[in-house]
Amino acid sequence: MVTRITMIVVILVLVLGGGFFAYQQLVPPPDEAAQGPIYSTQEVTRGDIDVGVEAIGPLNPSWGGGIQVPGNYRDTSGISSYIIDEVLVKPGDFVKQGQVLVRLLAPDLDIQLENALEALEAEEKSLASMMGISVNEINQIDPGKGIILRAPIDGRVMDLDKKEGEEVLQGQIVARIVDDSRFQLIAKLTPSEFNMLTKDQAAVLNFSDFFSEFIPAEIVDINPNPVPESSRDLMSDQAPNAQEESYEFVYWVTLEGENPGLVRPGMRASIGLVKAEDVKNKNYNLNTIRWLRYTSVVDKYASEERVLSQAESIITEIFVHKMETVKAGDPIASLAGQDVRDTIEEKLANIRNKRVDLQELRAKSGLLEVRAPMDGIVADLNRQQGGTVQPGEWLGSIFQASDMRIWTQVDDVDILLVKQGAPVDVTVDALPGAVFKGEVEQVDVMGQDEKGVARFGVTIKVAGGPELKPGMQAKAYIKAGSAKNVLLVPLEAVFQEDGQNKVEVLEADGTPKVVAVELGLMNDRVAEVKSGLSEGQKVITGSTADLLPSQKIQSDNLLPSGQGDENNGGEKEDNEGPQGGK
Repeated sequence: MVTRITMIVVILVLVLGGGFFAYQQLVPPPDEAAQGPIYSTQEVTRGDIDVGVEAIGPLNPSWGGGIQVPGNYRDTSGISSYIIDEVLVKPGDFVKQGQVLVRLLAPDLDIQLENALEALEAEEKSLASMMGISVNEINQIDPGKGIILRAPIDGRVMDLDKKEGEEVLQGQIVARIVDDSRFQLIAKLTPSEFNMLTKDQAAVLNFSDFFSEFIPAEIVDINPNPVPESSRDLMSDQAPNAQEESYEFVYWVTLEGENPGLVRPGMRASIGLVKAEDVKNKNYNLNTIRWLRYTSVVDKYASEERVLSQAESIITEIFVHKMETVKAGDPIASLAGQDVRDTIEEKLANIRNKRVDLQELRAKSGLLEVRAPMDGIVADLNRQQGGTVQPGEWLGSIFQASDMRIWTQVDDVDILLVKQGAPVDVTVDALPGAVFKGEVEQVDVMGQDEKGVARFGVTIKVAGGPELKPGMQAKAYIKAGSAKNVLLVPLEAVFQEDGQNKVEVLEADGTPKVVAVELGLMNDRVAEVKSGLSEGQKVITGSTADLLPSQKIQSDNLLPSGQGDENNGGEKEDNEGPQGGK
């Protein structure tokens, strides 16, 4: 019985004690019930605010250029192919506009250039010769003034039989200019005489029918091949001409001598062979001269040029007389007429055309280098040294690293902050600390639904550099606005009521007051206050009145401190004690 009573007493004690403890925990003491809520506040401060949208996306080259062989593949004239002589770059190299990337060889170009130059020089010399001027004077030619025929060499004017006003045909001889200071004849040696001929021999000529003086001559050419001659054509001082025609072999030896002024073409001379040393010393010993069997006739003067009419024309003036001595370039006669004019104009046109041809070939020779069309990075180069390429063929491509693009997406919450032309800061993980400037180039007007979220495409133009590579993942901070030295309020202090932005201000007596504010820029931490608050005022960011009935304050601070008073929107916290009911 005693035991049962004891157990009942213990149970009653436990029940009453537990109930009292629960009552103390759930029901606040009378003095606490009388206290108002505890407020967490921050001061309105002055600082800077920066608003923007973050996005990510890969870098892509905005546009590129081709590495191309000079020329046009459709052009069938000129160079048909090149050989790659040297490749100077490789994919990934940064190149500047105009930089030589590949050197080429054109095997046929040198030949074409040489032929074109020779053709032009020949045409220029022909016209200069026709006009009697130097090549340098061609550009001053006036076709209307006709042609002046000039002496091609120093010499004497011969066969000048034309008169002023007389018509001449193209190619007709107007005069001959002969250099009669030297003459030439061909000695005809019998086989036995030819076999006795030595290199140290010269000749003396005897024109006994005209004068008695011996004329020395030198051997200038020997034909080693025997020539058949008719016996009737061979003249000899030793025997008369044969009456019956027969043939024999003779050897032709060309002689030249100084003309004392008496020798003329057609004069017959006896020919004797002597030592060259005797001729030099003028030591003519008749006993040592070996006279040749056959005599010869003076063939011509050593130098002789004909002055020809260059077109069908009329001789307008003759400037010299027959037998007059002239110098090379002296005027002989002038020609005029429509044919002369047409001939001059035709030759001038030919010269112009050949100059154009030569310039085109020289331009092609200057195109033996493949150059970069722009600043950029070599993306690919698909030819190697020794390969054959055609004019106009593409060898690779270049992308422009200084002008790249990022295509990214922004959700509908932030898209209103993104404006075309807005500045952008771009960073890449591969280049820590490097910031590249960009600009919003395009914003899509229509979003695309992705898992229930509308996302809008945004294209960002990036002013990059050679260190940026296509495909790099980039982070873009799209700037939506900024303000310097403005009033800032924590974003958690702002609420809306009746369509207006408002905050609660803690008055000096500890009571809260609702104030309407005009806001400007906002980021995820602070908002710009344009009106409604002043610097230093305390705005309420939270209170114990916001706790549920079952919650209990465990600390003196309702909200965590450490927000600081940073310029980028963080505000200094001020945790107040009991200030009265709200």
